[in-house]
Amino acid sequence: MPSSLCRVVNALLWALPVFFLGCQGIPLKPSPDTVVLKQRIEERIAGFEGVVGVHYRHLESGSEISIRANETFPTASLIKLPILFALMEKISAGELDWYGKLTYEISRRYAGEDLLASFRDGEKITLAKLVDLMIRYSDNTASLWCQELAGTGTVINEWLQSHGYEKTRVNSRTPGREEDRKLWGWGQTTPKEMTLMMESVHQRNLFGSPWDELMLKVMNSSYWRDEMLSVFPPEVTVYSKQGAVNQSRSEVIVALSPTGPFSLCVITKEQSDTSWGEDNAGFVLLRDLARICQEAGQTDHGP
Repeated sequence: MPSSLCRVVNALLWALPVFFLGCQGIPLKPSPDTVVLKQRIEERIAGFEGVVGVHYRHLESGSEISIRANETFPTASLIKLPILFALMEKISAGELDWYGKLTYEISRRYAGEDLLASFRDGEKITLAKLVDLMIRYSDNTASLWCQELAGTGTVINEWLQSHGYEKTRVNSRTPGREEDRKLWGWGQTTPKEMTLMMESVHQRNLFGSPWDELMLKVMNSSYWRDEMLSVFPPEVTVYSKQGAVNQSRSEVIVALSPTGPFSLCVITKEQSDTSWGEDNAGFVLLRDLARICQEAGQTDHGP
């Protein structure tokens, strides 16, 4: 077994007890009443100045709620999840080394407050750290580099098509998708396709061990904890990815809730509120809808 793979396996063996402890000792309750839950979601969405798409699924019962869930929305940084998938396919196939060192070139610097952009020209970084920056910190400089390493947007889109994702596409730096980029930005997707992607991470059926487990660990430690993640108590494990551009706020999660694991994706577009404070209408909506879904079942069925 290659030494890099051994290090990954050993790290996961130490981490697995912690992973399972997050789920132990929490008595499961009946699944939520989705009729009541949908009504609460619709009541909260009513009056929002913008378009809102929601997809929710209770993973044990299979019950789901769809509100504009198959409609196209901008991904913003949610596109980093399919970038990760295409990248992990190359890593699991041995085409890229998870612990391999890469050389940063200052020409890669992307405008903003990215951590990687503070590197000096010629500094080294491992692919593992590059992925951490992309997913945990949503570092755009790192993400564009990962997109290139995955084979460019064209290859990522081929991966999406071959895995049944008909509406999720990378637009930025991808030949033939300039008009889509003008309309949707870096990428485009639907709330339902994003929940399906996050569910596939949770189900660990993408690339085999130890790579699926490694993806779970990466998705379970986001720096961006102020929206959906803020409503969950620390003992509840939540896998997540966040996104935001001027007129859109978005987040996708799988939460290992006491009422059973559920997936949730909320994406907005055409928001009238383009501010960037915590009271932005889109950010508040993300928190409120996550809280409604987290409380469902507990309030429906009692303690």
